[in-house]
Amino acid sequence: MSIRYIETAKLPTPWAVFDMHGFEDIEDGKEHLLLTLGDVKGEPPVLVRIHSECLTGDALFSMRCDCGSQLQAAMERIAEQGRGAILYLRQEGRGIGLMNKIRAYVLQDRGADTVEANEELGFDPDMRDYSMCKIMLEHVGIRSLRLLTNNPRKVKAIQQLGFEVVERIALQTGRNAHNARYLATKAGKLGHLLGE
Repeated sequence: MSIRYIETAKLPTPWAVFDMHGFEDIEDGKEHLLLTLGDVKGEPPVLVRIHSECLTGDALFSMRCDCGSQLQAAMERIAEQGRGAILYLRQEGRGIGLMNKIRAYVLQDRGADTVEANEELGFDPDMRDYSMCKIMLEHVGIRSLRLLTNNPRKVKAIQQLGFEVVERIALQTGRNAHNARYLATKAGKLGHLLGE
């Protein structure tokens, strides 16, 4: 993967002023962000959220998923600790893209679950790639992580990139009547750990 660093700027948020590091994939043109707070180099392990873009949840406040509330909760936790990082990866709809996500929503409105909808459209249930995380984390000197995630596949992917995940911290937030089936599918078919 050909990821290159572009620039760093300040990002004031309701919780803290983060440093926003921009990266670009030279091959596909996708742009990814890394937000850092405090000195993240070296020890102790850094509180990290690896978050795949969800325009509907992150920006439009959709209640069909838990993505937006997870992003907000991660920013709040990192701000409380005064040290941490969020990787914001441009992988909408678990990697299928925004328009295909809308198509998947139509199928879900007709009764399919999130996995069945992706498969009916010809996609794997989860097509995300975490290889860009290696360059992004190394750029700011992060080697050891406390990972905010419910997804054990994400833990494994980061470990396979050569990073130490010393702790997986559950991030359960945003449950509501509109996403109950979605969350049950994530647990039952994608192996997310939501029962803690």
